[in-house]
Amino acid sequence: MGTIKRYKSHGDGTFTREAFQSIGDNVIFEAGVMVFHPENITLASNIYIGHNTILKGYYKSQMEIGTDTWIGQGCFFHSAGGLTIGKAVGIGPMVKILTSYHEDSHAGIAVLELPLIFKPVVIEDGADIGTGTVILPGVAIGRNSIVGAGSVVTRNIPPFAVFAGVPAKLLRMRPQ
Repeated sequence: MGTIKRYKSHGDGTFTREAFQSIGDNVIFEAGVMVFHPENITLASNIYIGHNTILKGYYKSQMEIGTDTWIGQGCFFHSAGGLTIGKAVGIGPMVKILTSYHEDSHAGIAVLELPLIFKPVVIEDGADIGTGTVILPGVAIGRNSIVGAGSVVTRNIPPFAVFAGVPAKLLRMRPQ
């Protein structure tokens, strides 16, 4: 094992609207929403953020959420690698979006001590993400695509595609 890290608190997630990099009109935060590093988060207008959701901004990267987006309760968005969510995106309850992971190239070292790898996630306009989906670092989800509930997205999804499963696989293409 390497050097023991001294952990510190990230705070309690309380925030003010003035703390955001930018925030539009009619942004609804339900009870229990926590926000970290709001100075690196841009929220457009007409966004709903459900109860107990965590927007975990990161001091080095940006999180951007587009106009007319709906985010269900209990979601967790971590933007260490950068996170862009387009316009009119629907995100079901309990969705997790991750943008970093520990590299795994060193044997005999605790994974927690390995360097972090950062990769952005992009969800394009009009996409719909089903309840309980997990989106892994480096994934792009195309416009007007659908991800079925409970999926684990490990690779890019093209526009107008319907994906589901663990890992998520193409089920069909939607009409354009």
